[in-house]
Amino acid sequence: MSESTNSMTVIGADTQIKGELTFDTTARILGKVEGKITSKGELQIGDSASCKAALEAGKIVVDGCVEGNITARERVTLNSKARIVGDIVTNTLVVVEGASFSGYCRVGPDAAKTPVAQPSNAQTTSEARGQRPTAPVRNGASSNGNSSNGNTVNGAAPENLAAAFAGLEAKLAGINKARPVEAVSE
Repeated sequence: MSESTNSMTVIGADTQIKGELTFDTTARILGKVEGKITSKGELQIGDSASCKAALEAGKIVVDGCVEGNITARERVTLNSKARIVGDIVTNTLVVVEGASFSGYCRVGPDAAKTPVAQPSNAQTTSEARGQRPTAPVRNGASSNGNSSNGNTVNGAAPENLAAAFAGLEAKLAGINKARPVEAVSE
């Protein structure tokens, strides 16, 4: 293997950077960065890292805190200590139990074709384009993107979710009760 495939740049835990960082190979961030981080290879955000930055790379693995949008051509992995506030656009998204993600996401081969709506004007921007925005994903929950506006999850308004869950619990409770067997006459 060539040296370039084995090289990795590390930004240490005691480092604070403001500005734009560009890497040709894998980069591991352990310190604090504000601005923008771009890598042609893999970008790793360590558990001690704090980034208020837009991230762009082929693959992105997050163990720390990121406040900013994330764009990966191949895959984004949010490990259990990851804390994300921002939008994600990627081909594949992996969210490990314990990760926290608050924002909008587009996942799949066509994800990069349509820009992600910003949280502050998601409904207005999407309506102007004649599209529905994706539903926000919070605390590792998944979204099917079938919301009619930016304030619903899976088609239910927040005030209706409690009632929906109560009805679901009642139905589930009824499934577990023993049912009488009816005699069948022949």
